[in-house]
Amino acid sequence: MNTPPLPSGAEHADAHPVRLGVLVPLTRPGWVEAGRHLLAGLDLAAREVDDAGGIDGRPLELVVRDTAADPERAAAAVDELAALGVAAVVGEYHSVVARAAATRADALGVPFLCSSAVLDTLTEEPTEWVARLAPAQSHGWRIYADFLLGAGRRRIAVATQPSVYWASGTRILRDHLAAHGGSVLELDANALTPDSLCDALVDHGATALLLLVGHPEPAVPIVRAVRRDRRLAEILIGAPAGQPELAEWLTALGGEGAGIPFLRYLPERLGPLGERVRRELGERLGEAPSFVAFEGWDTVAVMAAVLRSHGTDRAAVAAAWPGVAVEGTRGPIRFSRTPGTGVRQWAWAPVQVVDRDPAEPDRFRVLHAG
Repeated sequence: MNTPPLPSGAEHADAHPVRLGVLVPLTRPGWVEAGRHLLAGLDLAAREVDDAGGIDGRPLELVVRDTAADPERAAAAVDELAALGVAAVVGEYHSVVARAAATRADALGVPFLCSSAVLDTLTEEPTEWVARLAPAQSHGWRIYADFLLGAGRRRIAVATQPSVYWASGTRILRDHLAAHGGSVLELDANALTPDSLCDALVDHGATALLLLVGHPEPAVPIVRAVRRDRRLAEILIGAPAGQPELAEWLTALGGEGAGIPFLRYLPERLGPLGERVRRELGERLGEAPSFVAFEGWDTVAVMAAVLRSHGTDRAAVAAAWPGVAVEGTRGPIRFSRTPGTGVRQWAWAPVQVVDRDPAEPDRFRVLHAG
C-alpha cells in the first residue's frame, strides 16, 4: 500500500512544491504507534515551514510511504521516491529498515536524513549522502549498561530474537558489562515459552532481564509471566529499545508495565521551543508525545534549513550536512563524522534511562542520564 502525500500547511499559489520523501512504519508488523508519532512530528514541522513562507516561497510537500518494517519495501520506496523527484528522503524508525533505505539512497545519490533508527552502521562504507539524528546504538546502550551497573545488576539475561539490531545490542551490553565484572546470558524468545524463560532466569540467578524482542509479541506475555512468578519478585525487567515509552504498552500491560527502564532521547528539561512543540504535538496526537515525535519535528527543521540555504539539488543537500547548525526541540543540532557509523551523525542527542512510575504509570521517572 502506498500512502498518499500529506498536504502541508499554507497554500502557495502557482508555486511548484519541494517534495520530501518520508519513510514510516504505518502497518504491522511495523511498530505502528512509533510510526504515528514520527509522522506527527514530521507533519507538524512541515506545516510550520509552510506557514513561515515555505522553501523560498514554495510549499514543502511530504510524500509518505509506509515501510511496514520491511527492508525490501523500504528500498523499493526509495527507488520510487527518487523517481518522483524528491529533494531528499527522511524518516524511519526500525534500524534494519533504515539501513536498507540508507544503502539504497547512497547507491542512487539521494540524501537521506534518518530520524529515529540507531543501528551503528547504516551503510557498509562511509557516505556523504546519509545523516542521522538519533544517537548510535553503541552510545545509548552503553549508557543503559552503566545504569544497570549503578543499580547493582551484573548478572544480566536478555530475551532475544534473531535480528541484526538485537544481536548488536547484545554485543554492546556484553562487552561493556564484562569490562566491569558483569555477564550476559542469551535466552531465545522464539524457542522458550514465557514460563520456561522464567525457569531459566531462576536457574541462572539473573538479577535483570532485558527485553530484546518485538512488541507486543512476545514482549507482553514475557512481562506478564515474569511479574507473576514469585521466584522472580526481585528481578529488574528492562527494555532498552524503548517499548514502554508509547501508550499502547500501558494499554496492554497496565501496572505490570511500570517500573521497566528504557532509553529515550530527551533532555531533563525542554526549552521554550521544545515546550511549544510538545504542546502542539500533544494536541495532534491526543496523548503525550514520545521522543520519536520530537525526532520527526527536528528532522524537518534540519531539512528546511538545508533546503533554504543550499537549494533542492541533491548533491548540494548532501554537501550541506557538515555545515548544519539548527536549533532543535532537544538542543542545537550539528553533524559530524563519528567513528563506526559511516554517516554524518548528531553527536549526541540527550539520552535518558526512564521508567513508568509504579505508583502512577502515566508518569515517567528519570533514573539515569548520559
